[in-house]
Amino acid sequence: MDKAAAARAIDAFLLALGRDPAKEPELRGTGARVAAAFADELCRGYAVDVDALLRDNTIEVATNGVVFLRDIAVSTTCPHHLMLGTGLATVAYAPRGKILGVGALARLVDAFSQRLALQEAIGEEVVKALDAHLSPEWAMCRIVMSHGCMTARGERRHGAKLDSVALRGDRAGALAAFGALP
Repeated sequence: MDKAAAARAIDAFLLALGRDPAKEPELRGTGARVAAAFADELCRGYAVDVDALLRDNTIEVATNGVVFLRDIAVSTTCPHHLMLGTGLATVAYAPRGKILGVGALARLVDAFSQRLALQEAIGEEVVKALDAHLSPEWAMCRIVMSHGCMTARGERRHGAKLDSVALRGDRAGALAAFGALP
């Protein structure tokens, strides 16, 4: 990423809005700060090697159980408005001889959410990666988020949350296991 070019673009954007970072003290350095926030935090998922993450954190295990990791804090930047969405994710799967370390499971969600990404696409990418690497009976990712593009502009529906579920494999088994959660 070219942080310097991004910083200049943000400064140009502010000028186009009628605000001058060179003349307004509170805007001095804003371009560089915004560029750093996007490069180092909001879009750091692009730098994650998902295949290596999965490969290096897979554990061979004999189990007939179900793995659930709930309440994973998740945030993403909407590619339509560049506004933040925040919420919680649940990832679940029924292993067939291989599991993923719990920390790696959370980092997998981060790898896809810390990008310019639609919520629905994050869940799809998570279950697609689990399915391809672990070959579980089924995999599911549920994400519940509040989006800045719904609360800070447009409809201004404070408290509105988008709930999305991505599934791969035995749909009936996944939904039954998920429905059994307290």
